[in-house]
Amino acid sequence: MATIEECRAALEKLSDNMAGADGHVREATALDRSVSCHIRDLDVTFVGRMRDSRIEVHDTLQGPPSEKAQIRLAMTGDDLVALVHGDLHFAKAWGSGRVKLEAGFRDLLQLRKLL
Repeated sequence: MATIEECRAALEKLSDNMAGADGHVREATALDRSVSCHIRDLDVTFVGRMRDSRIEVHDTLQGPPSEKAQIRLAMTGDDLVALVHGDLHFAKAWGSGRVKLEAGFRDLLQLRKLL
């Protein structure tokens, strides 16, 4: 099982990958939105902001998110690490329910470019 530190490192790597992307991926990550990522098996939530093609984690909270972020993710720590390292395909994980992504319709249309 991935640790909180490994999950935070995975989010930092994801942020670095987003910042280094170009084309449609760069366009999809150019949103300015609040973000939460609930790690179900650790029962912690990373909260922050997606801005300038990066994810800035501001806080780590115990339990599910207390406020509804504009973009919400939920998964296990192992799945987060596997997604970021390319060992798990996001669309398959989302389709099977391993990863949950909730956002407004317009944001989902924009984020689909990442798939």
